[in-house]
Amino acid sequence: MRGARTARTTTDYEAATGRIAGLPLRRHHVLLVAWTVLWFFLVEPSGGFSWHYLRQGEQLLFSGQPDGGLSLYAHHPELQIGPVSLAAARLTAPFSPHTGQLLAEAVSAGLGLVMLVLIGRTAAVHYLGTGTNHRRLQQRLLIAGLAFIPMWVEVSVRFAHLDDVLALFFTTLAAHALARGKPVQVAVFLALAVDSKPWAIAFAPLILALPRRTWLRAALWFCALVAVAWLPFYLGNLDTMAAAKFTIPNQPASALRWFGVTDPSTPWWDRPAQFALGLGLGCFAVWRGRWPAVVLLGADARILLDPSVYTYYTASILLGTLLWDAIGQKRLVPWWSWIALAALYGGTLLLPSDAARGLVRLAFVVVSAAYVLFWPAQRTRRPRPPAQREGPRRSSRRRERVLVDA
Repeated sequence: MRGARTARTTTDYEAATGRIAGLPLRRHHVLLVAWTVLWFFLVEPSGGFSWHYLRQGEQLLFSGQPDGGLSLYAHHPELQIGPVSLAAARLTAPFSPHTGQLLAEAVSAGLGLVMLVLIGRTAAVHYLGTGTNHRRLQQRLLIAGLAFIPMWVEVSVRFAHLDDVLALFFTTLAAHALARGKPVQVAVFLALAVDSKPWAIAFAPLILALPRRTWLRAALWFCALVAVAWLPFYLGNLDTMAAAKFTIPNQPASALRWFGVTDPSTPWWDRPAQFALGLGLGCFAVWRGRWPAVVLLGADARILLDPSVYTYYTASILLGTLLWDAIGQKRLVPWWSWIALAALYGGTLLLPSDAARGLVRLAFVVVSAAYVLFWPAQRTRRPRPPAQREGPRRSSRRRERVLVDA
């Protein structure tokens, strides 16, 4: 009798958590791993498009050459890569160029799977005590993950942009720490994101989603770690300031063209405006009580005002929609992840006109930003104070904790 009860309990637990019998795996994880492996092998033969920038940067940073070391960014402003990313790229130095590239691509692709798991746990922690159906949450994460993975492989394998990969990975860690109420970790991970790729500064408003009493401590940690990574380059060679003025071509399919910006390269005001818009929208989202929208809004600002239209930019959008679909709303079908994939990636492949592609980019940014900021949100019932909870409620909450940690 006891054995039958134990077996029934185990079956119920596995059904609730989605675990595969006898294995520390969940069904949706296995499907996402298979989906990632498939995309990796499809894309890898043409991968590593930008890996040479990482190799060049790490070799210069750790060399004694006059144009390397702390003078790196002064002499090579085209290397818009943070020092943390260059240090990570250095780990591939002992290998041959091809092996190092392949290793970086494989690890970067794997980080996408880690991010999906982290976002699932972030959502579970965020909704802890609200009676969330965890099987439904796993289904939502699976459907959104199927849209996320192709774009993640685009940035991690096809372009091998380790800097963007690390910036988005550390941002995901910051969101997870935020849900768990860890202010110092939030600040540390956000700083590491900026130290990996400067445009990640747009995600800094996540600090404001912490309790007000922790703002100062978190901000100090954030500023200190950003300064530790970047100040040595500015103090080591004052010409490093010129790196911020590096320009790229203003492509015909950019959303900038729809604002009448026809400059052949990046306008002088573009980067400051990009950062200001991302920070402003993120702060407004937090003020509206919608912190899961911060990453999407920061990525929207980049898509809207960047003069280039590289497909790997869409990976940051897909991370933003993934966070919103998993945490910002509770619908089973994560529409925004698939809308983003169809509009920004599908539009790039299918629309014949540069002007049409630019219009689609502009429309997606405007509509998605308006939606996450102003569309009526489904309010989440928060648990009552401990003294008011009944026994079954406490038991349910303990069961939810098991589901989160399992």
